[in-house]
Amino acid sequence: TDQSRYVQGAEDYIKNALQWVGIEVDEGPDQGGDYGPYRQSERKALYREYVEKLLEEGNAYIAFDTPEELDAMRERLKAARVNTPQYNAITRAQMKNSITLPEEEVQARIEAGEPHVIRLKVPRKEEIRLNDLVRDWVMVHSSAIDDKVLMKSDGMPTYHLANVVDDHLMKISHVIRGEEWLPSAPLHVLLYKFLGWEKEMPQFAHLPLLLKPDGNGKLSKRDAEQQGFPIFPLHWRDLETGEDLAGFKEAGYVPKAFINFLALLGWNPGTEQEIFDLEDLIRTFSIERIGRSGIKFDINKAKWFNQHYLKSTPDDALAEYLLAATREHGVDCSGEKAIEIVSALKERVTFPRDFWEMSKFAFVRPEQYDETLVRKKWKGEAITGLDAMRKGLADVQDFSAASIKIAITEILDKVEIPLGKVMPGLRLALTGSGSGPDLMVIMQILGKEEVLARLALALENIEIKQ
Repeated sequence: TDQSRYVQGAEDYIKNALQWVGIEVDEGPDQGGDYGPYRQSERKALYREYVEKLLEEGNAYIAFDTPEELDAMRERLKAARVNTPQYNAITRAQMKNSITLPEEEVQARIEAGEPHVIRLKVPRKEEIRLNDLVRDWVMVHSSAIDDKVLMKSDGMPTYHLANVVDDHLMKISHVIRGEEWLPSAPLHVLLYKFLGWEKEMPQFAHLPLLLKPDGNGKLSKRDAEQQGFPIFPLHWRDLETGEDLAGFKEAGYVPKAFINFLALLGWNPGTEQEIFDLEDLIRTFSIERIGRSGIKFDINKAKWFNQHYLKSTPDDALAEYLLAATREHGVDCSGEKAIEIVSALKERVTFPRDFWEMSKFAFVRPEQYDETLVRKKWKGEAITGLDAMRKGLADVQDFSAASIKIAITEILDKVEIPLGKVMPGLRLALTGSGSGPDLMVIMQILGKEEVLARLALALENIEIKQ
């Protein structure tokens, strides 16, 4: 409803984000339904009808104050040491509105096209009570509430009016929103009362704030950017400002992990269970289990969920991530080999992109070897044992992980060299580094000819460096 804050592409972004996480839209601009239109900008006539009702019954008034006059009013109040300058039951009497001006003058100003807004007429002495599902009873005195604008000079409603009218007409049962909207809730209660809808008023639940990872203050886009994690579901680029914000999808989070992570920010099931799919959440969720305190945005927990869901994904589905990466890098890889690789790596990855990063060993021979590991582990017994492996493995027919392990044990027993003396060097020779998945699985993936070639290459090149 705020035309100055309209952002091109935002509506499609919201739809795409819901689609990505698997939340189906039951009714809306595209699906239709019994309570349309669903864009607030298309409901102006409806809002006007209820504003007229408020005006007729004396619960709203027309205000002609210019921005300069409003600023002057605030400065006067600050000079009088008023902590929170506002347009309210006291200050409205000194302003330019339909309460202070004669009716004929009000009408003349409107007919002359003078800009004006419509404000709620908040009672001066009234206690407003709200039973919030998260915070219990909230009581606010009307003196603390200002006469909020309900309809702007362009004829568009503010959030305060639009959300109350829409929620009533659309038969909304619960209004669930962030804690920062709690101060506005009594104002909305007043609107429901003035419009005669108090008995049908939805139940309110104000969710706790999301805090920075250290718990010190409210989470912001800037915090996420500085600490290198996303807080948007999808990548977003504002065409007008050029603002570029990372998304969970592009960062490599799978929808199930994203939903599971978000659901547990401020809510708990009352048990030790942490893994919930969407159906579990629908069945288990209860507003009463929402906490009141702010909750730290722990991105490491999001990573943990992502690891869990990747590990529980079938290998053939995970293989598609790797195959997409190999195609992008111009590397040949069969579906069978991709499945074999992801099966070996799935316990170690956090994001789908990790499959490619961790499996480069399967497609490219090492060109460099970890110098620290060379100095520490590339010594006499290791070199002797690897040379014995290079010769002995040539006779192994079944080059599966299990058979390779048996063969290596037998080879090293013959030359009386402990397995632990050779394994770091073997990993170095095959991958160039000191970490990675199970060595026997690596050898199975590489195949006998490639393993023998890499052993020969390492024995020749690293010895020369020594």
